[in-house]
Amino acid sequence: MNGYERYKGVLEGRPVDYVPRIPIVMQYAAEAIGSDYAAFASDYRVLARANVECARRFGFDQLSTISDSYRETQGFGSTVEYVKDGPPHSTHPLQHDRDLSRLLKPDPRQSERMRDRVQAVEAYRAGFRGEYSILGWIEGPAAEAADLRDVTSFLLDLMDDPGYAADLMDVCVEVGIAFARAQVAAGADTVGVGDAIASQIDPRTYETLIQPREKRLIAAIRAMGARVRLHICGNITHLLPGIADLGVDILDVDHLVSMATVRKIVGARVTLAGNMDPVAVVQRGTPADIKAAVRRTYEDVGNPFMVNAGCEIPPGTPEANIRALCEPMPYRR
Repeated sequence: MNGYERYKGVLEGRPVDYVPRIPIVMQYAAEAIGSDYAAFASDYRVLARANVECARRFGFDQLSTISDSYRETQGFGSTVEYVKDGPPHSTHPLQHDRDLSRLLKPDPRQSERMRDRVQAVEAYRAGFRGEYSILGWIEGPAAEAADLRDVTSFLLDLMDDPGYAADLMDVCVEVGIAFARAQVAAGADTVGVGDAIASQIDPRTYETLIQPREKRLIAAIRAMGARVRLHICGNITHLLPGIADLGVDILDVDHLVSMATVRKIVGARVTLAGNMDPVAVVQRGTPADIKAAVRRTYEDVGNPFMVNAGCEIPPGTPEANIRALCEPMPYRR
């Protein structure tokens, strides 16, 4: 059974041989092929080669297009500066002027950084369709709004001018749908939605302003025939009732959250992925520690489950530790 068959089987509720492995690697992947973050984030050929190398070396079941959160932001008009040893820096087009009409109209096939991600999907499809799952990626409505305004300004908008925040997120949702559609057409079977800033929002604001827009975005992606993987960094315990109603296929869970609690609230249908501490356990633990943590997590949540750390695998993680994380673990029937 190959990675795609294993991944698809779990999502369809069928028994498979091993629990799928879907870690997130970015700077680690770049360094694995002797490259750096600037090349990884700016050139789809480097990103694809790095992810394929890690998939082959460690037994990943999914090829990812994740690099940073500024793909759409550049399409809206930001200036992006690439950094050799870290994620890109970006200006915030609405930081000093809230006028939404100032934004450019991102086109996934024309905007430089959005097109580059679509090309990564196309490269995966050309070489590995049917062998690995192919993961496209977009920013969620809150995350993209924060990138356009800057984090502090957007958080103040949510409190002081929720109508404006809603209008801004609506623009972000429409662009997110278009970007997802381009990646699905290019060959992505799954689209990841990153909405990290949502973990910093109180439940009422989340359920009133953010969750309905995430739900519209997710419904649109699923209507394209793709699966949805939601990734919200940090402690999302207070958001779980709203997340349970989103209709996601896979929920990444950070190490700050109890997996047993997540399973209880989101139910048995959602595939959970995570939630080992990327630093304390995956980077600094022993291979035996990591294997034990994976087994405990699987015991806590049961099927459906996929192996992942709580977030990105940090650069400098020993190869033996990633091998331990991805060691084939029989899928319980």
